[in-house]
Amino acid sequence: MACHCKSAFAAPAKLPSSSSSLPSKGVSMVLHSPAGGNAPAVSQEAAVASRVLGLPPLVSTKTLPRRLLEAEKQRDDIAGKFGKYGGMFVPETLIASLNKLDAEFNLVLHDPEFQTTLATALRDYVGRETPLYFAQRLTEYYKNDKGEGPEIYLKREDLSHGGAHKINNAIAQAMLAKRLGRKSVVAATGAGQHGVATAAACAKLGLECTIVMGNLDMDRQSSTVISMKLLGAQVKCVEGSFKEATSEAIRTWVGDLENSYFLAGTAVGPHPSPSMVREFQSIIGKETRKQAVEKWGGKPDVLVACVGSGSNALGLFHEFLKDEDVRLIGVEGAGAGLNSGSHSSTLARGEVGVYHGAMSYLLQDEEGQILGAHSIGVGLEYPAVGPELSFLKDIGRAEFYAVTDQEAIDAYQRLCRLEGIIPALEASHALAFLEKLCPTLPNGARVVVNCSGRGDKDATTVFKYKLESM
Repeated sequence: MACHCKSAFAAPAKLPSSSSSLPSKGVSMVLHSPAGGNAPAVSQEAAVASRVLGLPPLVSTKTLPRRLLEAEKQRDDIAGKFGKYGGMFVPETLIASLNKLDAEFNLVLHDPEFQTTLATALRDYVGRETPLYFAQRLTEYYKNDKGEGPEIYLKREDLSHGGAHKINNAIAQAMLAKRLGRKSVVAATGAGQHGVATAAACAKLGLECTIVMGNLDMDRQSSTVISMKLLGAQVKCVEGSFKEATSEAIRTWVGDLENSYFLAGTAVGPHPSPSMVREFQSIIGKETRKQAVEKWGGKPDVLVACVGSGSNALGLFHEFLKDEDVRLIGVEGAGAGLNSGSHSSTLARGEVGVYHGAMSYLLQDEEGQILGAHSIGVGLEYPAVGPELSFLKDIGRAEFYAVTDQEAIDAYQRLCRLEGIIPALEASHALAFLEKLCPTLPNGARVVVNCSGRGDKDATTVFKYKLESM
C-alpha cells in the first residue's frame, strides 16, 4: 500500500544496509548497494587501462549480452524497472495519471501519424540530423610524440534549435501533452537549456508554459532566462537550485493534474519519465551509428558524454548498448574534488535510495538527507542520476569517471581555441576527460564526444572563474 507522502516526493530516510526488500509505491527510503555480489571478473586489458587512468578496475563485459537480455525481460514484466532501479515511488493519487501517460507514450511509439509529425518537426524545426564533426585540430593536439592517437569526432547537438539536445525531448513531449488534451506545461530547469527548449516547443504548439528555476541558477544563467521570457514562458523563481526547482514544478503539476503536464527534461523521476526522455533522445545515437557508417564504414570505438542525470548520455549510449566492442563512458562533475564534499559525482560517491519518485544512486548524508550537488556546469548539479544509468553502472556496461571544475574550464577554452566551437560547460566535462582517455587508446581509435550544448551562456561564468583563480 502506498503511503501519503509529499507531492514533491520527499527525501528518503536511511535504512540499514542489510535490508533487501523493495519498498512499495510511495515509500521514501534508502537501500545500500550490496557489497561484493556476482560481478564478473575484471579482464587484464580493463585492469591495465584503469591503472593508467588512476581509477578502480573496470568490470568485464564478457557476460553483458545475457545480463542485458535479462534486464529487458524484467522491464517487460515490471514497468519502468532497470534491474532494481526506477519504478513509481509516488502517492496513490498520481498512479492513475502516470499509468495514463505510460499508455499514451506506448501508443505514440507505434502511431505512424505521430511519428511522421515528430520526424518532420525534428528535421524542419529542430534542425536534425546534427553533424558528426571530425575535430581535426583537437585530434592533432592529442597525438603522442610518434604522431599517433585517436580520431576525435563531436556529435554537434549544440547546433540544434535552442542550442542543446534538450529540444529533441521537449518537442516530442509537448506534442504528447497536446494529444492528451493538456492546456499548460510546467517544467524545471537548471542550466536553462531545457527551459528554453520547453518554452520554444510550447510556443510552437500553442501551449501555456511555466518554467521553474532556482534563484542561484537564474543568477548564473541569466541569458537563458531572457530567452525563456521572449518565447512566452512564465519563469517562476524558487529559493535554491535545480533540485528545489524540480520539487516545486512537481508540486505545481500535482495541483492541476487534469489540465497541466509535467515535461521532464532529465532521465529521472517516476516511470514513464526516464524511459520517455531516453526514447526521445535516442535519435542522437541512431544518427551517430548511421553517420559513422557513412564516414568510415563502421562503428565508433568509444562514446563519451557528460552525466548530470543522464539525458544526453543515454541519448548517445542507448543505440550501442548491445555493441560490446563500443565503450560507453560517462563523465560526472567532480567540482572542487571528490574529497572536497563539493561535487556532483552521484555515480562515483552516491548510495542507492529513492528521490523524486524513483530508485537510483543519490548523494546523501549518513542520515539519508539529500546533499546539495556542485559543478561549474549548472546542468550537472543534481543529487541523483537516472535509473537506467544506475543499472548500467552496476552491470559494468558503462564506465563512469569525474573531472573537476578546473579541468572543465580548461577543456572549454581548448575547444574554443582549437576548433572555434564554444561548448557548454556541461559538455566540457566530457571533453576534459579526453586528457586522461586519449593516451590509453590505440592509434586510429574513433572517439565520439557528445557536444550536448552551446556554451555562450557560460562565457561570463568562465571569465569570472578565471579572474577568481588568478
